[in-house]
Amino acid sequence: MSKRMMSALIGSAALGFAATPAAAQEVTADAPFSGVYVGGSFGYDVQPNDVGETIEFDRNLDGVFRDTISTATVANAFSPGFCNGRATSNIAPGNGGRGCRSDKDGIGYSARVGADYQRGNIVVGVVGEFGKNEVSDSVSAFSTTPAFYTMTRDLKWEASARGRLGYAANTTLFYGTFGVGYANIDNSFTTGNTANTFTTNGGSKEWGIVGGGGIEQKLGKNFSVGLEYQYHQYEDTDYRVRASGGPTGGPFTRGNASGTDFRRNFDYFRWHSLRATAAFRF
Repeated sequence: MSKRMMSALIGSAALGFAATPAAAQEVTADAPFSGVYVGGSFGYDVQPNDVGETIEFDRNLDGVFRDTISTATVANAFSPGFCNGRATSNIAPGNGGRGCRSDKDGIGYSARVGADYQRGNIVVGVVGEFGKNEVSDSVSAFSTTPAFYTMTRDLKWEASARGRLGYAANTTLFYGTFGVGYANIDNSFTTGNTANTFTTNGGSKEWGIVGGGGIEQKLGKNFSVGLEYQYHQYEDTDYRVRASGGPTGGPFTRGNASGTDFRRNFDYFRWHSLRATAAFRF
């Protein structure tokens, strides 16, 4: 999805947010979920270890990441393999290494503002949200040197604009939600290789999608609590690491004197969240 389309969707959500309160100024017993609200969420986010993720190499810098990095004896320099996480030593798991730390899960929290309009049992609305969490997504490669090479994504913050559609059974609301997200993703690289020079480049702010569903329960006229699941996914395609320098004719400069580029073979950053919610409705 293009940035122009994303901007249009967010603009549409903003217009809907501005229009909905005018149609939902008063909460009544017949429409307990109509109105503007502010609130937040708190819970736990899980970043799944992506089975099959590796690091790919472009040794001749032609933009095609399908190359094998070879030693002086034409053996595969990365034959020890890869792991879905952060390396804990220079030696790969299964080859005498101490292993690989799994992707990091952690607490997530956010603030939100929204507006709903209820007609009969049907509730439609819009919600904007801004939050942070502690998820981290790494992949590591191991060379025969031996050395490790770890690429990591960390989420700094996330904003989203979403629609809501639900069914209200008296003072209980069951709903789905879906929209666009914008996230600040911090990419980083670490290695146990001290012979080469490594430089990085690539953007950190990415567009994505956020969707899920939940249940909300009114407690009195103005307050509600709930439980919500969300799935988050962002494209993260342009981060690169270049290995250069080192011994003359080394594995990273044999294909091109300027070096070899690295990238992750999975171009998305995804996680799941399960959070308790609370809202005050005006």
